[in-house]
Amino acid sequence: MRTSKKYDVIILGGGLAGLTLALHLKQSRSDISILVLEKRKHRAPEAIHKVGESTSELGSFYLREVLHLKEYLNEYQLPKFGFRFFFSPEHSDDISKRVEVGSRISNPFPTHQIDRGIFENYLVDLLISRHVDFRLGAKVLNVELSKEGHTIDFELAGNKHQEEGKWVIDSTGRSSLLKRMLGLTRGSDHTINAAWFRIHADVNIDDWSDNPIWRSYVEPGRRRLATNHLMGEGYWVWIIPLVSGCTSFGIVADPRYHPFEAFSTFEKALQWLKRYEPLAAQVIGRHRERLMDFKVMRNFAHECKQFYSVDRWAVTGDAGTFLDPFYSPGTDFIALGNTWLTDLVIRDLNGEDILLRTMIYEHTHRELLKGWTKLYQDMYGVFGKTQIMLMKIVWDWASYWAVPNVLFTSNGYTSIPILKQYSASADSIGPRFARLNERMQELFRMWNTADSSRFA
Repeated sequence: MRTSKKYDVIILGGGLAGLTLALHLKQSRSDISILVLEKRKHRAPEAIHKVGESTSELGSFYLREVLHLKEYLNEYQLPKFGFRFFFSPEHSDDISKRVEVGSRISNPFPTHQIDRGIFENYLVDLLISRHVDFRLGAKVLNVELSKEGHTIDFELAGNKHQEEGKWVIDSTGRSSLLKRMLGLTRGSDHTINAAWFRIHADVNIDDWSDNPIWRSYVEPGRRRLATNHLMGEGYWVWIIPLVSGCTSFGIVADPRYHPFEAFSTFEKALQWLKRYEPLAAQVIGRHRERLMDFKVMRNFAHECKQFYSVDRWAVTGDAGTFLDPFYSPGTDFIALGNTWLTDLVIRDLNGEDILLRTMIYEHTHRELLKGWTKLYQDMYGVFGKTQIMLMKIVWDWASYWAVPNVLFTSNGYTSIPILKQYSASADSIGPRFARLNERMQELFRMWNTADSSRFA
């Protein structure tokens, strides 16, 4: 059954990428008509909805300053006390002896630990209050793309429906509906596996040692609020607090060092942790009856052949590309993709020709991903080398602050003159910086193969 209304934008998928895109569009043009179709039948559960709880500075700037969610995040989600890394895996049984990297002062650019279920439910309510049509339990059956208007067939409460939209945007996450339909799927050579789970307990890493000198290094409670990384050869483990009083744990590992089968169930993961991160295993073991969920994903990295089309379709968030959770870039790429998409959609609705911008944004997005991938590709073997990782983190952080953060916060990614100046030729700043970054990452890999010493 087709309704008489034709939407300006139909968003497939009501997760973080789709919800923030709808809000961004509404804030950019209040009269825009938007339909969001979400397959999930009920409101998102707290604590166990999705991973991606940790936000970095670029993504937090997008949520706080671009989408004006600062007050909500300050009141209803946890502040994040930056990234914190624990190296020296040979001291995994005594955290006070591990080389620790992390700030002792507050970051002037706030970030957050976000319970995705609580946050996404809030965004749904906010969008409905701003007259966005949001439909839970909508299973998309078919998408027919046309320059005259795209037609979406979906099932809702046992009935079939059809809606038409000028734009259709895929934010269906890893199911990647449009990407699969259009044959845009592209694999990745970054074949890393992950397992994650939440426990209903507030884990404070300060409690892992009674060494008074170590505990005095950081103000009490601040280690707990960080995104904590336990680092070893071929792996890292995350520990993230949630506002609900739960704690998120994750194991991310290269199968060349740690086969997926070694941590593919909760019991196996606990045994794996006892071997490599015994302090984490002790804490989890004490609270094992409070286990809330356990999920795994093999070869999680995936890419996309095209993100934006002048024919008024696009993909955003995990529906397009996902690289790696290290450095928590997920919300960053949602911010970037949604910013380019909002600019294209609003300009198109205003009658502007978007061909040039579509091509430039596609190129910029792809080149940015190419450079970001270098941070992870064949790097997990370096994670157990403390001295190399100290240098790598300094370089990676400096790169992050020097390029993407500056461009994003200054609206450079939607400025054609700036983007032309940045990447118009092989001698422009962007390509030169990309080559430098590639050489630096290669240096870290070569250093790893040449140096077998331990840094204590």
